[in-house]
Amino acid sequence: MNQSIFIVEDDLKLASLLNDYFTEFDFETTVLTSGEDAADSIIVSQPDLIILDLRLPKVDGLSICREIRNKYQGIILMLTASGDDIDQVAALEIGVDDFVQKPVQPRVLLARIRMLLRRTVKKINSDINKEIISGGLTVNNALKSCTLHEQLVPLTPSEFALLWQLVSHPDTALSREQLQKSFTGLEYDGTNRIIDNKIAQIRKKLKDDSNRPKGIITVRNKGYMFVPDYWSN
Repeated sequence: MNQSIFIVEDDLKLASLLNDYFTEFDFETTVLTSGEDAADSIIVSQPDLIILDLRLPKVDGLSICREIRNKYQGIILMLTASGDDIDQVAALEIGVDDFVQKPVQPRVLLARIRMLLRRTVKKINSDINKEIISGGLTVNNALKSCTLHEQLVPLTPSEFALLWQLVSHPDTALSREQLQKSFTGLEYDGTNRIIDNKIAQIRKKLKDDSNRPKGIITVRNKGYMFVPDYWSN
């Protein structure tokens, strides 16, 4: 069965270009040129991936993402003409998996999409039945669920994938380069803040003090480390 992509883009020329291009590579594509009904269509259809423009008229990309994130299990890739960190941080906080900045080269976008989808398949096929318990924290890779003291922690798919990578390597400092590669399939360029912002969100949801974290700590000049003993307290 071909993988499905929703293209939510009000630039008709770009939307048509991407639609034709991805169809040639055997993706099932659906184009939505307005944000007004996009959320309902995405929730009902559950495509494998969404290409979502940030600056849509009437209902923008952030609003759509906020509405669908807890009801949609696929990948959200956001297109943005802005390099503003504030927009990117806001999007990451509500569950965007990756960004591509306009102007868009279809073959570059295709490569990014394939990496994201490959990462998802790999996550499904590897260690699928594992459950890791550290004191009051339980991370279940089969159910893609996380509980803290028996209370469900509402992680986005990308936050869960990053947490799973950390808990799978306890007491080991994982560099941003390692996490970026496993998380997106892309090389870390030294400036990308996706990993840092998502770590901040995970800490917040796990009630790990962001000012003095003890469960997911920052190891200077190395990266991030999951500390299993902390969760036994």
